[in-house]
Amino acid sequence: MQTPLDVATAGAIQTWTLNQPEIGNAITGIEVIEALERAVDAADADPGVRAVILTGAGTTFCAGGNVREMADRTGMFGLSPVEQRHAYTAGIQRIPRAMARLEVPIIAAVNGAAVGAGCDLAMMCDLRIASERAFFAESFVRLGLIPGDGGSWFLQRIIGPERAAEMTFTGDRVDAATALEWGLVGRVTAPDELLPRAHALAERIAENPGHALRMAKRLLTESRSGTLDSTLALAAAMQPLAHGDDEHRARIARWASPEQRTCR
Repeated sequence: MQTPLDVATAGAIQTWTLNQPEIGNAITGIEVIEALERAVDAADADPGVRAVILTGAGTTFCAGGNVREMADRTGMFGLSPVEQRHAYTAGIQRIPRAMARLEVPIIAAVNGAAVGAGCDLAMMCDLRIASERAFFAESFVRLGLIPGDGGSWFLQRIIGPERAAEMTFTGDRVDAATALEWGLVGRVTAPDELLPRAHALAERIAENPGHALRMAKRLLTESRSGTLDSTLALAAAMQPLAHGDDEHRARIARWASPEQRTCR
C-alpha cells in the first residue's frame, strides 16, 4: 500500500520522500500530516538519526494544497468559515509545529515545483538544495488566499521582508538561479546530482556528535526569535551537557593526543 511519506534510513541519515506524485505530492488530507508528524517524532526519539533529507517523488517537490478539493468545495473546503478556522489549526498547521520541534537537522532536496504550502514546507527545513528544474512560488494570493500554514513567518526570516513581500504579493515563480541569488536556497545542482549532493551534505553533518547537533539546532532556533540574553542563557545551560557527553570526551581525547599534536 502506498504511503504519503516514504521514510528510508541509511546509517545516521533518513530520507523522507513525499510520495503522492499523481497529485504533485500535494498536502491533502490528514494522512500526509500525520505521516510527517510520525516521522518527526520517530527521528527525535532515535538518537542514531543525525540528519534528514526531505524530497518529493516524481518531478514535483510539493504542489501545495489540493486545488481540486478547493474548486469542488470538498473536505475542509466545504465547511463553514468558523469550522475551517479550526480545521486549519487541527490540520495543516500541525506541519509547521511538527517541523519546528524536529531536533535533527533537515535538508530540503527540492527536485521540482515547490508551490504554496510546498514552498513553505521547504522553508521549514534548515537547509535547501534545489535542482536546476526547481522553482518556488508563494502563490496563495493568485487564488485569493493567504499563507495559512506559517509561510509568512518562515519566508521573511530566510530572504528578508522585501523579497518575501515581493513573493507574497505577486505570487510569481522564482526559478532556481534566482532562488540561489536571493538566499532562498544554498545550492543549485543538476537534477541527477540533487540527491547525491544532498546526501553528501547530510553525511558531513552526520559525522558530528548527534547530541551536539540537536542542541546546536535548538540554539539556532532560539537565536532567531529570542533575545541575546535568552540565547546566552540557553547556551550556558546546554554547554555543560555537551561537556558531559561521551562522544565529546572521546573526540577531545583524540584531538589532545600526542599524535594529533604532532600533526598540527
